Amino acid sequence: MCFFEDIMAIEIERKFLVKNHDYRPLSEQIYIHQGYICAEKERVVRVRIYGEKAFITIKNASIGFSRDEFEYEIPINDAKFLLQNICLHPTIEKIRYKFPYKGFVWEIDEFRGENEGLIIAEIELESEQTYFEKPDFIAEEVTNDTRYYNANLIKNPFKNW
Repeated sequence: MCFFEDIMAIEIERKFLVKNHDYRPLSEQIYIHQGYICAEKERVVRVRIYGEKAFITIKNASIGFSRDEFEYEIPINDAKFLLQNICLHPTIEKIRYKFPYKGFVWEIDEFRGENEGLIIAEIELESEQTYFEKPDFIAEEVTNDTRYYNANLIKNPFKNW
């Protein structure tokens, strides 16, 4: 038995573009500032300030819609230091809206800064075969388009497309 089996989570998510702002009135929102210490195809190390909390997250390469994920809360002042002094730049700033819909919570990110104008909706699933219905504001799926990965948006921001 691997030591990490007890603390590791599997992330299964799908990403979609968004065609309107119909989610806003029924959503909670929170400001997110995140950066990457490492942003490679095989691995990602992310620092994120999520409202009043901060986290460091480690992920491996995706296989299909899935990948391993380790996430730990860290002091917010440490996160601010890491974002300013150690993370790759530009960092990512966005407003996240949480929209409950038919048994799932969709997370819609409206990007700011270098990625202004980009809006992506994500849904996390229990398995790759989990059925879900899409809200009317959902457009085309971009799960397999690596341009839309946050770790790649620091290398090639949306404003450059």
